[in-house]
Amino acid sequence: MRKINKWLVACACALFSLTGCYNTESRENVLKIYNWADYIDEDVLAEFPQWYKEQTGEDIRIVYQTFDINEIMLTKIERGHEDFDVVCPSEYIIERMLRKGLLLPIDTVFGKTPNYLHNESSYIREQLDKLSRPGHRASDYAVGYMWGTAGILFNTDHVPAEDAGTWASLWNLKYKNKILMKESYRDAYGTALIYANAGNLEKGKVTVEELMNDYSQASIDTVEKYLKEMKPLIAGWEADFGKEMMTKGKAWLNMTWSGDAVWAIEEAEGVGVNLDYEVPAEGSNVWYDGWVIPKYAKNKKAASYFINYLCRSDVALRNMDACGYVSAVATPEILEAKIDTTLSYFSDLSYFFGPAADSLPIDKVQYPDRKVVERCAMIRDSGDKTELVLEMWSRVKGDNLGVGVVIVILVSVGVMVVFTVYRRLQCYRHEKAQRRRRNHRKRKRK
Repeated sequence: MRKINKWLVACACALFSLTGCYNTESRENVLKIYNWADYIDEDVLAEFPQWYKEQTGEDIRIVYQTFDINEIMLTKIERGHEDFDVVCPSEYIIERMLRKGLLLPIDTVFGKTPNYLHNESSYIREQLDKLSRPGHRASDYAVGYMWGTAGILFNTDHVPAEDAGTWASLWNLKYKNKILMKESYRDAYGTALIYANAGNLEKGKVTVEELMNDYSQASIDTVEKYLKEMKPLIAGWEADFGKEMMTKGKAWLNMTWSGDAVWAIEEAEGVGVNLDYEVPAEGSNVWYDGWVIPKYAKNKKAASYFINYLCRSDVALRNMDACGYVSAVATPEILEAKIDTTLSYFSDLSYFFGPAADSLPIDKVQYPDRKVVERCAMIRDSGDKTELVLEMWSRVKGDNLGVGVVIVILVSVGVMVVFTVYRRLQCYRHEKAQRRRRNHRKRKRK
């Protein structure tokens, strides 16, 4: 979902997506939503205005836009001051926005409407609270939406489970040209560091969380070395086509996200291809996307109601079915809907659903067992080290752009900001001229 090299195209597109100057509709009746593509049930979205009217007596119109790169969403808000009311960033961007003071607290009082925010799993809330800043608890500013793991999707007819159960399989010569690597610098970074330090992990000298969030120059150099060693073995870097390649049997191993794995396994079954998914024994990344209200939002009330609405059990289930990922909502209704008595294994999901869920037959790809989650960790924001990591990533992929990529991106962002200011100045002048004409007509009538 996160492809940094699409920045240039997205920045250019952003120049033409600005809100018009002449719309006189009250912002109290408009809700601007900015979300990942294909990440919500369309009917859920369409039904919100009626639900909002029933709860508040007020009309609301939705303006819905999508993005495919976290950084583009952030740039629009931070540099362009776009007035989105509610957006859905990943955990490291939530951390960055909180640190930069770009978030507003979410309302928790909804009048006669029940507070569905409490349906969020305490596990998700605890993980998001790791992003807190002094005086600013993250869970006051973000509510979990979807979550999952990073692991290996593999063809069981060609790759034994014991091979897929370790990151070493991505560096295994016997799978040359049958490996697909996710085009995500953050996931690739963590994967390479874990593989390079497998021995230290096994001896307890270091943790997965420490490794994946180590952005020292020594670690960056190590990642570059191991990713360059992997590169001749892979069939390509993929942002979204990997799951289709796997379902067609053209690739045997794919470093991917659990939600994509669920989709691929189901699709492959229909065409006679056998796929499975493993979170490697060394450990991996567990990620979280959540809803937040940006600093420049103009309708905080409707945004808070929208987030509350998404935490209803029935709505969460529909969104899960629509996108394939796992909701942060943990209610008895969700649990009942996800139990699959045809499965031959049982998982300890007490960390997510509560003490009574310590042995349940539920899809292990969607809901990993407690032991799996305990060997995973969240990748935090790399902060001022991000530029160094991106330069390394460019060298690994052979872009040969290095600092040039960063410069072009910054120039593009600068153009977008200048254009935004220009448009707003036009709006101001237009409104000023209208006021003069109105005043002139009034004087004439007098």
